Amino acid sequence: MLNCREVTESASDYVDAALPWRARLQVRMYLVMCRFCREYVRQVALVARMLRRLPAQEPSPEVTEDLLTLFRTERE
Repeated sequence: MLNCREVTESASDYVDAALPWRARLQVRMYLVMCRFCREYVRQVALVARMLRRLPAQEPSPEVTEDLLTLFRTERE
């Protein structure tokens, strides 16, 4: 059985339908039982819908480099 941490870590993949069917089913079953996770996933889905409505823009080279540096730092 999943727990809240596992569900919140999988929320974006769940919303984007990027989970394998078994994992998606597990998350869905957990959401039936946990109103806090259900609300969290609802908010993630709302943010994802809003982001999809924004026009696509290429980031500046400076922003790209700053993000890459941040990702590398977080990974270490």
